[in-house]
Amino acid sequence: MIVLAGASASGKTEVAKALAKKYGITKMITTTTRSMRVGEVNGRDYFFVDKKIFEQMLRDDRFIEHTIYNDNFYGSTKDQIAPNRCIVIDPAGLRAYIALNDPAIVTFFLDSTEPTRYKRMIARGDPDDTAKKRLHHDRTAFAEKNIPEVDFHINSETQTVEQVADEIKKIYERVIQSRGLNK
Repeated sequence: MIVLAGASASGKTEVAKALAKKYGITKMITTTTRSMRVGEVNGRDYFFVDKKIFEQMLRDDRFIEHTIYNDNFYGSTKDQIAPNRCIVIDPAGLRAYIALNDPAIVTFFLDSTEPTRYKRMIARGDPDDTAKKRLHHDRTAFAEKNIPEVDFHINSETQTVEQVADEIKKIYERVIQSRGLNK
């Protein structure tokens, strides 16, 4: 399984999409208590559950990690770990995946500079104040001291999304093979 982390606009989500499109690496489906949005499908975009069910899943120790955002629960379940899957995660989630010490999980951190990430946010239509707030937040959240030791750092500054996806796929295959695991 591929775990991608990185600050806002480092390319994580676009790389995950490229891995899916080019290599068939599917997105890990996470669980949430938030309401389904128009166009979303249960079991494709998220597993949508109510808070009572989510809390029971917590008591049953089914989550690798979970968080609360805008009064909704979000979490990734242990049963979603599988070969040729990918998840985009924050630093806390990254620490939880690393703590599993699972040889089938390969962690990547996408590195790019703040000016590049700012330009990407503006180019994708983020309002200037939102982009600046995210950059400010990321200075702390993604400070070196808050990022655990990942398997690989990938420079997403100077490569295209496709190049980063290709590099991650090659590394992933090499690591899985070296660990004696079937894909």
